[in-house]
This record gives sequence, C-alpha cells and structure tokens, in this order.
Amino acid sequence: MGQFSGGCYLSFFIFVLLGSQAPTTLARGQRGEALQHGQSGTLPHFLEEPVDAYIVKSNPIKLQCQARPALQIFFKCNGEWVHQSQHMSQEHTDLTTGLKIREVMINVSRQQVEDFHGPEDYWCLCVAWSHLGTSKSRKATVRIAYLRKNFEQDPQGTEVPLNGMIVLHCRPPEGVPVAEVDWLKNEENLSFDDGNIMEKKVDHNLIISEARLSDSGNYTCVASNIVAKRRSATATVIVYVNGGWSSWTDWSPCNVRCGRGVQKRSRTCTNPAPLNGGAFCEGMSVQKSTCNTVCPVDGGWGEWSEWSACSSDCERQRSRECTAPEPKHGGRLCDGVAVATENCTGGLCTQNRKLLHDAKPQGVENSSDVALYSGLAAGVVTVVLLIVAVTLYRRSQSEYGVDVIDSSALTGGFQSFSFKTSRQGVTERAEYHVMSHPQTFPRGLAPDYRGVAVGTTLGRRGKNLFSPHVSLTPRLPLHRATAVFGHAGGRLVVPNTGISLLVPHGGIAEDTTWEMYMSINQEDSSTVSDDGSEIFLSPAVTYGPPGLDLSYPIAMTIAHCAEVAADNWTIRLKRHIQDNKWEEVMSVNEESTSCYCLLEAQKCHVLLEHPGRYALVGEPLNQEAGKRLRLAVFGSPDASNSLGFTLRVYCVDDTPHAFQEVAVGERSRGGRLLEEPKMMLFKANTFSLQVSIQDVPQLLWSIKPFTTCQEFSFSQVWASNQHPLQCAFTLERYSHSSSQLSCKISIRQVTGKEQILQVYTSVVENEKGVVPFFTQSDCTITSQTGSRAFKIPLSIRQRISTTFDTANANGKDWQLLAQKLHIDRNLCYFACQESPSSVILTLWEAQHPDSGDLDSLASALEEISKVHSPKAVSLSCSKEERDSEFTKLA
Repeated sequence: MGQFSGGCYLSFFIFVLLGSQAPTTLARGQRGEALQHGQSGTLPHFLEEPVDAYIVKSNPIKLQCQARPALQIFFKCNGEWVHQSQHMSQEHTDLTTGLKIREVMINVSRQQVEDFHGPEDYWCLCVAWSHLGTSKSRKATVRIAYLRKNFEQDPQGTEVPLNGMIVLHCRPPEGVPVAEVDWLKNEENLSFDDGNIMEKKVDHNLIISEARLSDSGNYTCVASNIVAKRRSATATVIVYVNGGWSSWTDWSPCNVRCGRGVQKRSRTCTNPAPLNGGAFCEGMSVQKSTCNTVCPVDGGWGEWSEWSACSSDCERQRSRECTAPEPKHGGRLCDGVAVATENCTGGLCTQNRKLLHDAKPQGVENSSDVALYSGLAAGVVTVVLLIVAVTLYRRSQSEYGVDVIDSSALTGGFQSFSFKTSRQGVTERAEYHVMSHPQTFPRGLAPDYRGVAVGTTLGRRGKNLFSPHVSLTPRLPLHRATAVFGHAGGRLVVPNTGISLLVPHGGIAEDTTWEMYMSINQEDSSTVSDDGSEIFLSPAVTYGPPGLDLSYPIAMTIAHCAEVAADNWTIRLKRHIQDNKWEEVMSVNEESTSCYCLLEAQKCHVLLEHPGRYALVGEPLNQEAGKRLRLAVFGSPDASNSLGFTLRVYCVDDTPHAFQEVAVGERSRGGRLLEEPKMMLFKANTFSLQVSIQDVPQLLWSIKPFTTCQEFSFSQVWASNQHPLQCAFTLERYSHSSSQLSCKISIRQVTGKEQILQVYTSVVENEKGVVPFFTQSDCTITSQTGSRAFKIPLSIRQRISTTFDTANANGKDWQLLAQKLHIDRNLCYFACQESPSSVILTLWEAQHPDSGDLDSLASALEEISKVHSPKAVSLSCSKEERDSEFTKLA
C-alpha cells in the first residue's frame, strides 16, 4: 500500500499547530465550528476499532474504524502510514451530542500480506486527530486462511468387548484459523447428549466409557474452518460379546432298557451367544455318563395244578400262576389263561346240565318245561313293560327325548383320534387291497394323480363345473395319499402338508367301497387370471376318483397363507375344469348351497360332494392385503472350498406343504436348519423384498463383494405360490481355526418391518447347533378307517343327529347346534342336507383334529341345555333350489 510523502505529513502537522495557536478572539461562528470538531476538551474516542481478519483465497478484507470527535483518521500498517488515496472516509453528526463522527475504511489484499516479511503477522491500527491531540486504536492482525488436506492423526478402527472403553484419536490438519472437530457415526452427526459419550476438547479424542452393542459402527472425524472441511479415514468400531454357557439340561433317560448304557446332558453357548466375532465358550457342550437300568423280567407260567373233582355242572378245573418267574421291573405279564375248564363226562351232559343216565321220562320232563317256560315268558313281558314305562317317563322329562346333554356321558364315550405307527400304516394299507369288497370302485382303474399343465387359467363361473369328464394334463404330483373307504368312512391325510380329507360315516353306501385318493399339484399363479389380479393362496388339491357317489359331503382341509385378520381380501374357492381353466365355485364370504367354506387363520375347511381339483385363490382389495411368508436359513460347508460355508435363505408361502419342499431339498444336499423358521407378512404394496447379511466377524470371515444384500422383486414373491425363493451367501474363513460362525440375516419388505434370523453355528461339527426339521419321511401315516378316524363315537353322533335334526317345542334344533359350535353363517347349505346335524358334526370333526377338543363339544351341548326358548328361524331348501344352484355352476 502506498504511504504518505514527508511533505504531506509536514503540511498536516503545520495545520494542526497553527490551529492550536489561533487567537482566542474568534468570531462566534468560528467558535461553534471548533466546538463541533472537538474543542470541548476531549480526545478522540473510538466507537469502532479494526478487528482481526482472515483472507480467504484471493478475496481482500476490509478494515474500518470510527471515532468521535475527530478532525482526521488515518490507518497505519506495519509501522507505516497508509496513503490517503487508499482511505475511504465519511463523516456525519451525532444527533444526540451534536459532535462530528468520522468513519474510515481500507482494503487489504492477499498480495500485500504475502509481500510482508516482518517478524510478526501483518497488522494495522487507526490514528485519530482532534484539536486536543491524537488517539490510537488496537492492532488488528490480517492472516491468510488455509486448511491442510491430510490429518495429522486419523482415528483407527478397533474391537472392544461389551462394556469396555472406546478411545478414538483424531488430530486435525494444520490450518488458520485452527480447525474445529466434529464426529460422525454412520454418516450422521454424533450426539454427545448421552453421558456415556464425551469428546476431549484439547486433543479432540472421542471417548465412550462403557461400550454398548449399539455403539458399533463407522466413525469419521470431520475438521472444518472458514476455508474448507476435511474428513478423516473411517474407523470401524466393533463391540463384540463373548459367549457364555447356559445352564445344563436335565440328564436324558438311559439309552438302553436293560443293562449298562449312556445318558447325557447338554448346554448351549447362548448366555449370551457370541456376537460380532466374540469368543466361543470354552469347554464341552455335552456331558456323558454311564447308567445302569434294571432289566425287565417277563412273567412265566408255573406248572398246572391237578384237575379238580367233577362238579354238578359236569365240569372240572385246573389253574396255574404267573410265578415262573414273576414279572418284575416293567416286564410283561404272562399270556394266556390262568384257569382252564373242561367237560369231565366226555360230552354226556344234557342241556339242563344233567347226566344222561339221570334223565327222566319224556312226558315228565315236558310237563316241567312248560311250567318253566311260562314263568320265563311272564317275566320277560314284565321287564319289557317296565322298560317302556321308564323310557316314556324320561322322554316326558327331557326336552330332547334322548339324553344327549350329559357331558360326562359324552366325554366318557368319546375316543381320542391317534394315528397308527408307520409300520402299522403300511400293513393296513396293504390289507385294504387284499380285503377289498367285490363292489369296490373304480374296478381296474388306478387312482388319477394327473396334474395341470403350465398355461392353466382361472376364470369365473362357467359351464360344466361339475362335469365328471375333466380334462387333466398328466403330471406326477409331489405328494399323494390313497386308501379304500366303505360305509364306515375314514380320514385321508397327505403327511406334513396340512391337507386332509374326512369321509363321514354313511357317506358311502353300504356294501360298497371306493378306492379314494388325494394329491397336491403345483400351479402357476401367473396364469390365475387374465388381468393378473388373483393369486393362489393354497396348493391345488385333487381328490377322487371321478364318478365318486356320496350320500353326505366330505370335509377337505386346505392350508393357506392369506392374512385374514382384516377384510383386505376377496377369497374364492375355484375348481379346475376343461381347457386348462379354473372357474369359481363360491366366494368364502357369500351364501351358497353347492358347497360350504369355513375360513380360519391358517386353514380352510370345505364341504364338497363332487371330486376334482380345488384351490383357494385371492384378490387383494387394497395395499394392506398381505400373505404370510415363512423364512428359514439353512447352511452347509462348501464342497469345493474347505474354508467355505454357504448360507441359503428361503422365503416361501407359510403353508406346511411349501416348507416341506424346502426341507426335502435341504435334506438331500446335507443342509442344516440354523434357526427356527419365522413368519413375515408380505403386503400387496408392490415393494420388493430385501435379504441382507449383517454382523459378519470381519476379522474371521470374508464374503464376496456386492453380495451382502440381495433382492426379490414384488412379483417374484407375490406370485410364488408354494415355489421356494432362495438366495445364497457364500462366506470364507481366513483359517481352519475359525470354527464358529455368528451373524444375522435381515429380511424386510421395503418400507416394512424387519425380521431377523440369528445364525450361530459350528462349521466343523456337522451335528452341532442343528435345529431339527420334519420332512415327509418323518410322518408316513396317510389313512384311518372306521371309528378310529373319528373322535365322536358313532352311537353318540347318531343320538345328537336324531335330537337336533328335528326342532322340539323350544326350538332347539340344528341351527342352535351350529351357533354354539361357532358355525353361524351360510346356514342355507345345511338346510339343504338330509341330516344337517350330521354334516355340522363332520365339519366340526375336520375343524378340531385334536382329541382335547372333545370337551368343547360337550360344553356346547351343555350350554344348549341351559338355553330357554330361543328364537329359531326356520330354514328350508328344496331339491329344486339345490339343483338350480348346480345348474348355474355347470
């Protein structure tokens, strides 16, 4: 900056000196002007002084000062006066005091500061003059601002145990002015409101006194000043949890029934489970101990005693005891009889137990027999009359005419339904075919297991719905069951699929048997409807044979995956017909006399009279409609890499059949179920499904890049229909010493809730940490026939049907029975049945497969007995109306 010349300053000081020596006899105008400029007896006072400033890049800065009263103000920089031409000044009068205020400003450029090479920073100050003297302002320094790129110390990643201390060091880059430091966690500003987290201001260290799992993350140190902002390298902090043993389980039973064996107990490393690479529990997870079991001793018969003397009844006896040896320690009792009886006269006894040689003459004997028989006849007549009188009396005292309200009698007569063992099931099924009745249908016709070809479509009501001539494209089903049923009825089950068929007693005519079958066929939801609005909610189930003639409807149970808690669906039952199409049988929310649907949370019970292939389909009414998915994770070592391990995540419809397909496939490849399957609701909002792997110990395992998050499109998941969706994560451990794998599988629909599958397994011991899962081989029971298939004994079932099929004086009929059994919709269907109560009980049997549910039926009957004069609504259905319904469907 240019400075004043010596002549300029000399003239200025002469002006000041002459002004100070002016005569005191000034005119009044001159005196007033002098007073305005400061001859009131005060030195200049700075109202504003220059402040320190930083030059950012090439932008000059402005220094200014303001004084009162002041005749003149000049800047002095680095000890030299700034040239007057570089000053920008202005003057105004203080309205309060009437004094002149002068304000001066100069610009300082980056070049001026860089050209200065003094012992200190570039500085400037202001000098103000008045008639009484001068005043100086404070020094203001001017510096060039900058911020280096590289941090002097970057924070370093670390792994700390739970509740340990985390210390992250950060020394920001050199800069003017000194940079301020902030911390980011996972790209978000770190809050220091939590007393557990603090920052040491002096050296900018981040300190977390007690580490929590939530403190794991990526930390970044950010330095900034008026010039720029710099980011340090990211430091990954992992808070790990070392595993701890759970309590020991109880000792298992001895593994042998007799003699020396082994029993064991186990514990798991789940208290807590190791997380984020934490150490696995040290020690054994299984303890074994020898045990001795007292061997059972089966009983054996001793010697027969001598025969007794011949009695008056022409018999003699002998006995033996089960004492050679006696049964001990749970041994079996002796088989056979303990007392034997035989005729001791060689068959020479008469009918009245007298010896032949003692027989009387024929005439005498006949006369005594007449008297005897007359007395017996009179006694029988008396007993019959007494029974009739008691029956009439009980009928007059009972509202029903038959006592079916005694719950203790009902429950005492009920028998529990239990499947036979696998070996018994095979034997009995073989026995069916050997002992088939001559009227077994269809003769010479194998069960029809044909499926539907790809390209099948579903439509609405059309023609020939119940035509026996159904066009089926051959395809082998994945699951099927077959058995022969007769008049006694029975139950047919496709194992582990949630699919079953109940044939009621009397459903098949007497002296007739049918070889019935049931199979599951895969269908493609992409062909459900032309507009793609409907999807399959259940497997397609076929039962037959075609032409099956039934007196009462059968009850078929189908598992489905719809979330039916809210009215977000329109669900229909459809049947496959000709031309690879599907047509509607009924909507589950509508009234129908052709069939009946009882929709539950996970199953649908359907009453049908015509064989064919049926399925539940759904049309979402809004985006809140959802279907249930079952999520499971399986794992197995990588056959091509000794250090590799593969995790396979499945997302399937939440039905037993769909998961059965996954279980069978995984068992064949040696996969292990690593976590109990979980359920997730997938909504019709068109958002995709994301599957990601998290918390993989980075120091122990590596995973292929760009595979940590995988995604299924909405259409893939929504229309999967029992077909398993699978994604795989391939991991590799750094050394053979790493035998444990712990991580999380996160599954979520975009914008939806997250479901977590926690994986903790050993990659070395094939059986360690395995969660068992069932497959078809676990349960091969497919049929029960006769009384074993039903929980309600036939006699009690007939009594209930007889009682409720006809309304009594108080209106307690089958409608009230249906209401108490919570079957209170579409009652017109039951009104069209020959025995409404029998059909209701069939539906109840299908709805309650557990033997413990028998009490609910007894309770319902007991409640009916307490109802007084209910308002019954008469329902009727003519055969013509029912035939008309079938005609519309056909």
